[in-house]
Amino acid sequence: MIDFSIREINKRDTKYLAELDKVCFAVPWSEQSFIDETENEMAYYYVATVEEIPVGYIGFWKVIDEGHITNIAVSPEYRRKGLASAMLEKVIKAAYDNNLYLLTLEVRKSNLAAQSLYAKYGFESLGERKNYYHLPTENAVIMTLILGDN
Repeated sequence: MIDFSIREINKRDTKYLAELDKVCFAVPWSEQSFIDETENEMAYYYVATVEEIPVGYIGFWKVIDEGHITNIAVSPEYRRKGLASAMLEKVIKAAYDNNLYLLTLEVRKSNLAAQSLYAKYGFESLGERKNYYHLPTENAVIMTLILGDN
């Protein structure tokens, strides 16, 4: 296991997160997108750091009594070290703390490792969004975790 911490993101993180997105995604978010999320009252974002350097992040939007996980990313050299699980646990706890009924997300149909991670935490596949992703074009699997009335 690696020594890391998880905290809420701030504007100082946005440059690092935009660079991380370029490594992790074919269509990355811009630094301005991350800045906008820090100012969005519906957005909750957390960053995983190693020696104070951001190496992963996760975010979700709270809309009434539902949460939607927008992104989860971990730098390639820190994958399979428990960061994604810890960040997902942080979001699930935040969802409970905010009395959310459910959490949803989309994941590439070919990303079986991520689907397996989400299933481990109780997310279930509810269907697909056709041609949701680009570069390459691919369907998204819609996954949902029912938290219930809490």
